[in-house]
Amino acid sequence: QKVDNLIDVTLNDKEHSLDGFIKIQYTNNSTDTLTYIWFHLWPNAFKNDRTAFTDQQLKERRTDFYFSNNEQRGYINRLDFKVNGITARLEDHPEHIDIAKVVLPVYLLPGKQITITTPFHVKLPQNFSRGGHVGDEYQVTQWFPKPAVYDRKGWHPIPYLDQGEFFSEFGDYVVQITVPKDFIIAATGIAG
Repeated sequence: QKVDNLIDVTLNDKEHSLDGFIKIQYTNNSTDTLTYIWFHLWPNAFKNDRTAFTDQQLKERRTDFYFSNNEQRGYINRLDFKVNGITARLEDHPEHIDIAKVVLPVYLLPGKQITITTPFHVKLPQNFSRGGHVGDEYQVTQWFPKPAVYDRKGWHPIPYLDQGEFFSEFGDYVVQITVPKDFIIAATGIAG
């Protein structure tokens, strides 16, 4: 598959949050017709103490997140997925709150492309794992709605884990980041 992303996001350093909008051009390079797309909503791994991330932390005898309070935790919400301008239904994953199914209002045929859009809001957690914030320093990772990989073996919807690696579909990213004037952004890519 090819997944091109156009993202506009703003950091609110008083609330430790992001408000953004994503536009995804999703090209179905498989020979299968897709009726839905699994999305990773990985900020929800920090929403409560009943996630795959928390389970893994406890197995490693790390309890800092488990005993954290709501102010220290994070999440993603305010999602309103549209496919080619038509509202799409969002279904929860049966086990993981950081994965959801976007049911396509029109089937995506082999070789065809759709446009998926949604606003989103992320409450950034304290830095428990690979990202978040410590005071006014931010390490923002795995922060936007991201389609799971689809290949010859099918879908690969995986929950966020502290130990393990991520993989995603290839695509181009154009990201507009707005931060308070005293902040410095460090990122890969080419500055526009």
